[in-house]
Amino acid sequence: MAYIKSFELQHGDALSDSPVPPSCFLCDAAKLDVPSDAARDRFVLLRDDRGVIMLNLYPYTNGHLLVAPNEHLADLTDLSPDQRAGLIELTALAQTVLRTAINPQGMNVGMNIGRCAGAGLPGHLHVHVVPRWSGDTNFIQTIGRVRVVPDALESSYARLVEAMAKSKLKKA
Repeated sequence: MAYIKSFELQHGDALSDSPVPPSCFLCDAAKLDVPSDAARDRFVLLRDDRGVIMLNLYPYTNGHLLVAPNEHLADLTDLSPDQRAGLIELTALAQTVLRTAINPQGMNVGMNIGRCAGAGLPGHLHVHVVPRWSGDTNFIQTIGRVRVVPDALESSYARLVEAMAKSKLKKA
């Protein structure tokens, strides 16, 4: 246990006690006005009092979205009931936008809490909303450890912005 704790301290992987790092891309996105050039440059689709929805810069598939609260909080237990409700509302909106824009056959929706659970940014809780299609994974990812995403982020973003504008779930 001492080894595990020392690793945690050395790498800043504590859940709720870690301070805001000097640069958190989710905190940066939560400060942007949408629409704006800066939001477009960071692929932010929506930012409101509930949080932010943005394209993942390192997607598993086309349209892989991240949904996060505005505050740099690491765990669901750190969020107030209203913040948790807002996060779920935004996650549902992300699903609606993906269905409208790219019509996936299914979706993976989940969170990685803590670095050992797979969180690339363990200090800022976020939900992954990943559209899926039958046969969307293949040997290239397994053998080559690379992902093949057949659409540029800019193209995906443009379709998702259009779908966001049409969404009835979007909060006014």
